[in-house]
Amino acid sequence: MSSKSDSSPKVVFDPVIDGYLAYLGDVSRKAAGTVRDVRCTLRKIIGQMQESHPDVALWKLKLEDYIQWINQRRVAGQSGASLCKYLSHVRGLLEYAWRSGRSDRNVLDGFSLQDELRRVPPGALTEDEARRLIEACPATTVPQRRDRIIVLLLYGCGLRTDELCRLNLEDVSQERQELIVWKGKGDRQRVVPIPAGVFTELLAYLGQRGGKRGALIRTAAKSKRTSAKDVCEAVRKAAERAHMATRVTPKTLRHSYATHLMDRGVDLAIISSLMGHRSPAETGVYLHVLGDKPRVAVDRLSSAVQPVQGKGGEP
Repeated sequence: MSSKSDSSPKVVFDPVIDGYLAYLGDVSRKAAGTVRDVRCTLRKIIGQMQESHPDVALWKLKLEDYIQWINQRRVAGQSGASLCKYLSHVRGLLEYAWRSGRSDRNVLDGFSLQDELRRVPPGALTEDEARRLIEACPATTVPQRRDRIIVLLLYGCGLRTDELCRLNLEDVSQERQELIVWKGKGDRQRVVPIPAGVFTELLAYLGQRGGKRGALIRTAAKSKRTSAKDVCEAVRKAAERAHMATRVTPKTLRHSYATHLMDRGVDLAIISSLMGHRSPAETGVYLHVLGDKPRVAVDRLSSAVQPVQGKGGEP
């Protein structure tokens, strides 16, 4: 499965792993970025296991081997969140290997780290910070308006970076004031309403953009489809102009979209649909913004319910 060189170990994938990665993309319909992430994880772990377990397939290792690897990575400074992600990726491979008869069992089935039990709320801006960020995006020139639209669509529609980059002109329904995301994560399609303020600026951008087909967001230089790097750079520069104290990324704006909807009392199932999540359970990570609101709501309900008094004043 692997070979060593005089300098650094070179990882060669076993055909089983290639089959698993193909399965993720073709059968499970995972996004290309997810498959790349899993591939990177497996390559990294195989390389790290080579010294202590040379030429031993990951699905042939014992649980004790993985626990030893986890302890080594912790000593090396690996974060708990990263280890949880790596274990999730390997667990999927081991399940695939077990179901295809390559191993007797999935030794990571049911195994988890305490880090997985402590869900860290995703980074999000306050509404004032979101307003500052948008105000820091001028719209004097064509490139400036393009970058402003990038920020507005990320925050105003909760789009993923790849979804924004893949949008075409014909995906904007001006009659219904909606965006059609044809290929979200997991190939899930959805329709996202465009807020009135964002829609007004989008119409102005479309007037400058011209045309009826092609990429919605194009580069200023060669009029090519905007890349994820271009989107990240537009957000970074906007945050720099707004003098943000914390790092702001496109994902921060998507998290802010969900967090602010949650804070305004929008139903969890609706937010899940708008975000393109598989289920409301996936959206539950944003419940931190509710604070003590659930308790307050329950207390109000309780005050309306009076116990029935029985004989002798007993309920």
